[in-house]
Amino acid sequence: MDRQIEKKFWSLKRILGISFGILFLAFIVYSFVFGDSSRKLNVDKDRITISTVRVEAFREFIPPIGEVMPIETFFLDVTEGGRIVEKFIEEGAFVDIGDPIIKLDNPTLSLSLMFNESQVFQSLNDLRGTRLQMEQYKLDIKRRLLDIDFQIKSQKREYELRKKLFEKGLGSQIEYEESKDNYDYLKEYKALTLETQRQDSLFRVEQIRNQESNVKQMELSLGSIRKQLDNLTVKAPIKGQLTSLNGEIGQAINRGQNLGRIDDIDSFKVRVPVDEYYLARIRTGLEGEFEFNGKVHQLVISAVFPQIQDGRFNVDMLFKGELPKGIRRGQTVHLRLALSDVSESMVVDRGGFYQATGGQWTFVVDPSGEFAVKRKIKINRENTEVYEISDGLIKGEKVIISSYDNFGDAEKLILK
Repeated sequence: MDRQIEKKFWSLKRILGISFGILFLAFIVYSFVFGDSSRKLNVDKDRITISTVRVEAFREFIPPIGEVMPIETFFLDVTEGGRIVEKFIEEGAFVDIGDPIIKLDNPTLSLSLMFNESQVFQSLNDLRGTRLQMEQYKLDIKRRLLDIDFQIKSQKREYELRKKLFEKGLGSQIEYEESKDNYDYLKEYKALTLETQRQDSLFRVEQIRNQESNVKQMELSLGSIRKQLDNLTVKAPIKGQLTSLNGEIGQAINRGQNLGRIDDIDSFKVRVPVDEYYLARIRTGLEGEFEFNGKVHQLVISAVFPQIQDGRFNVDMLFKGELPKGIRRGQTVHLRLALSDVSESMVVDRGGFYQATGGQWTFVVDPSGEFAVKRKIKINRENTEVYEISDGLIKGEKVIISSYDNFGDAEKLILK
């Protein structure tokens, strides 16, 4: 009789199956909890740019483009209108102070000069006539006074004689009184003559003073007209280059019209437009530099113009040291305008990654060089060459600085 064999529950097969299931489940749990679940992307090393984080001297600067301008520019605005009759030089010529440039003709001023000259001549003749009359009157008064003094002396002797005779009873009272009256009359007549002379002298002095003042005013007016005529010849007020000349022979020019411009070629400045974002940080004394003809030239901000137009404001920069040889008005220069002093900072090279990350994160290359992972960073300042790193990176690490446009939302790059 056959005997039923009882099967064992924990058979080898069952143990192996359960063990395998447990291991498989553990693998899944481990992979889910501890495994690398980040989004990955394979990247060709030859298509990316890697920079090493380092500590070096850092200076924040911006790269504006400036325009060379003369420090002094004189605009040729005519003070008198007229018609151009002669041009002495052409645009672009170099001039010295006083060199004639253009000559105008103004018939009205010429006629006014002739009329005023005749008026001044007439007034001078009248003044000379008044002075002559005054001198003649003085001589006439002197003669009259001399004659009166002579009469007074004679009448005084007669009066004194008649008085003595009358007191002795030898002369008549009528003769005495008559001589006295004549003597008194002559004395009063002299006093009246002197008062008349004084009053007439005051009048004639005032008359001469008025005539002299009138002549002086007319001479000033005449001098002004002559100056106006002289201004019809436009002359160079400074030494420099005639960079602009607007006028042809026969052309009518109005008073105050601009005929051109003269630039001082011995001194230049650089006018620099700067983005309004930097307005609060720009001040006089900040320095910059640019390269010209193989040499680096230093500049310093001398003036800041805070008026904003089209999102920019202007600053003027002066050269430190000698002017660059061969530099001319209107040339553009690519500047490095410093916004801070030099300091030791942790930096990384500039690159296209900033446009995608805003400087908030970057891909840091693993020391093995086989992959790169996404990491948050903080960029403090920047210049045209590097970014200053204030957090998230350490010296010696390598980061991908080229564009991240093709990386999508990858969190880990496998470098091949």
